[in-house]
Amino acid sequence: MDLSQIKMVVSDMDGTLLNSNHEVSALFFELFEKLRERNILFVAASGRQYHSIIDKLEPIKDEIVVIAENGGFALQNGNVLVSTPLENRAKERVLDLLAQIENIHPVLCGKDKAYIRNDSKAFENKLKEYYAEYEVLDSLSGHQAEILKIAIYHNESSEKYIYPKVAHLEGELKVKVSGENWVDISSPDAHKGHALKKVQELNGISPEETMVFGDYNNDLEMMALAKFSFAMENAHPNVKEAANYLTTNNDNFGVERILEQLINAR
Repeated sequence: MDLSQIKMVVSDMDGTLLNSNHEVSALFFELFEKLRERNILFVAASGRQYHSIIDKLEPIKDEIVVIAENGGFALQNGNVLVSTPLENRAKERVLDLLAQIENIHPVLCGKDKAYIRNDSKAFENKLKEYYAEYEVLDSLSGHQAEILKIAIYHNESSEKYIYPKVAHLEGELKVKVSGENWVDISSPDAHKGHALKKVQELNGISPEETMVFGDYNNDLEMMALAKFSFAMENAHPNVKEAANYLTTNNDNFGVERILEQLINAR
């Protein structure tokens, strides 16, 4: 595995760069400085909102590219690279559909904040881990803010209890099982692959010069844009099948181990 030509590293956050306590390791920040010295661009690509990603990567926030909301929103050097909102009629139609599904918690995800219903304090406490900026509303239907995606949470399994009831929207919209508890619904072009391709084009970096790490189905499109695609040991089977390489899990420095190899190769 010749890593000497890598110019960009792209990592998912939850289940990948973050450990099970939702923390970024001190080792990663040390390795980032070595990446920066070698002019290797780092991209954080997550289903999280922009503010939540920045909270996790505060010390390096001005030196990285951020792909947020599963690719619906991306920034570099303070410049918006991608902003792909969900069309309002589609948003309302999805909310009508979700109203028929029990035991779920929809989240409207805007550029600056998220919006949730006021029907569950327990869910609001969980939400705080993923959404640093949010507002509680009496109803999500009819809300006029520009929305990038609708994230839906189920306490047990998003793949079992949410996805089968929204899968028929695939094609017309982007429907992604983005974690054990989450399904995301967005515009067809709002995915990590679309945003990453834009980043590659703007920075003159090819798939052969790109390294990607991921663990869930919302990482599949960006996996296809990197020769050096790594699935975490804890990844969904679909991601392991799509990736060209495998690394250790997110609690065993899976990303950092490969970055050490990259730094040594450069």
